[in-house]
Formats: sequence, structure tokens, C-alpha cells
Amino acid sequence: MSMFLLYLEFFQIGLFAVGGGLATLPFLFHMTHDRFAFIRQTGWLNMEQVGSFIAIAQCAPGAVGVNVAAQTGFLYGGIAGGIIAVLGLISPAIIVIALVSKAVQKIKDNAIAASVFSALRPAAAGLLSAAGWGVWRLAMYRPDAEMWSEIIRWREGLVCIAIFILIVKFKRHPIIYVAIGAGAGIAMGLLLP
Repeated sequence: MSMFLLYLEFFQIGLFAVGGGLATLPFLFHMTHDRFAFIRQTGWLNMEQVGSFIAIAQCAPGAVGVNVAAQTGFLYGGIAGGIIAVLGLISPAIIVIALVSKAVQKIKDNAIAASVFSALRPAAAGLLSAAGWGVWRLAMYRPDAEMWSEIIRWREGLVCIAIFILIVKFKRHPIIYVAIGAGAGIAMGLLLP
């Protein structure tokens, strides 16, 4: 794989991902007809890798989009590929911040600028919602199941509901819930067929 192509793919994603690390997921893994467009277009990842990359990216320090970009780049280009993919993803933000930072001070009281910033908030919320929906589908839905009863990952769904209830009820540090989820996954893998 060309390092330039890797950089360019992630540059395009970074250019339009408004809202931070999670907002990159709809661009990385935009679902179309039960397939991820990014996977279909590039052929770089399969569905199992996507799920693993998102899980690792969520648990690792740093932005989710950057972590997924680094993992994808590392998979195909080693350390250099990981660095190139991350640079591709963050380059647009660096360029925009450099260009806009001085202008923002001048236009902070401008009604048009205030309207643009106001419109970006719902766009970011939409991207984050799409990311949440995509991750939920990836975790709970198995489109390639051989039997209809296996299409929904009900065991994982029960873990999701239990973790959600624990978070709402006890409000402890997130690492506790990550550990509980990991323990539940290990137990299901070892004890259940």
C-alpha cells in the first residue's frame, strides 16, 4: 500500500470530521447497505478488525479516531504507516486551526460567524450520534450469521444493558466498567459455546 494513499485517505476523513475523535467514526466506517463504505472502498479492514480496533481505541488513551487511524496504518505500514495515517487525520485540523485562530479573535462578535459556529454544534451532535449508532450495530448485530437466531448478539446486549445500568446507578470511574466488560467477555468466551 502506498503511504501517500494512506495519508490521503485519512486526510480526507480528517477534513470533514467535525466534533472530535468519535466524529471520525462515521467517515471511517460509514454504514451503507449493512457494509462499511470505508472497508468496501479500500479493502483495508474486515468487520472483525473494525470491532477490535474500535474497542481498543475506546480503551486506549487519546482520541478514538486517531487511535483507529494509528492501528489501521500500523497494520499495513508498520510504525511508519501508523504515523502517516495519524498525520493524515490530524493535518486538516492543524491547518484549519492555524488559519482560523487569528481570524476568530477578529470575528468573535460577528453575527455570521456566530451563526456558523451555532450550526456546527448540531452537525457535531449528528456525527457523534451516527458514531454511537454504528458502534452499537457493530457490537450487537451479526449480519453474516448462519442462523436467524444468531443475527442479534444477545449475550453482548445483556452485557451492554448491565454496564449501562451500573454506570447510571453507581457513577464510578470508567475503567471499572471497562474491566467489568472485559471480564464478562472473557467469561463468555471461556464458558459459553
